[in-house]
Amino acid sequence: MSEQKIKDEINKILSSPTDGTVTVLSCLLLVQDEIGYIPDEAVEEIASFLKTSINEVWGVATFYTNFRFTPPCKNILEVCWGPTCHLKGAPDLISGFLDKLNLEEEGDSKDKDVSVRYNTCLGACQQAPVISINHSLRGNVKVSEISNIIDFVAD
Repeated sequence: MSEQKIKDEINKILSSPTDGTVTVLSCLLLVQDEIGYIPDEAVEEIASFLKTSINEVWGVATFYTNFRFTPPCKNILEVCWGPTCHLKGAPDLISGFLDKLNLEEEGDSKDKDVSVRYNTCLGACQQAPVISINHSLRGNVKVSEISNIIDFVAD
């Protein structure tokens, strides 16, 4: 997408009607929800839109770990590592997914097909350990299922 197209899209997003107060955080969330990440141009456009500094926007954007600054992969695999999932095997799942995708820590596979993320809680403790594949929950996941899950996600 060209720089101008990105700027036009961001301005369209920022100009959409909102319910409530418009803040740096709410603008960043809107952009990421629509585009999937926060491009550099978005920071400049948000600063201009809110009549604030680029530094303030970057400060908010980099404070929160959930913002992405690069385009997302085709698929997002989140592994819950909340207390219940942790006790029920999440560390082994995390290691297994990272090994299968040749990653050392959470991040994007080299082919940009799968992004592995750790999630503090997916809210399905009764089904621990839990993963989310493109926002669909799957519970009671076993290490022996990792290869099949990666094959399913990569298709």
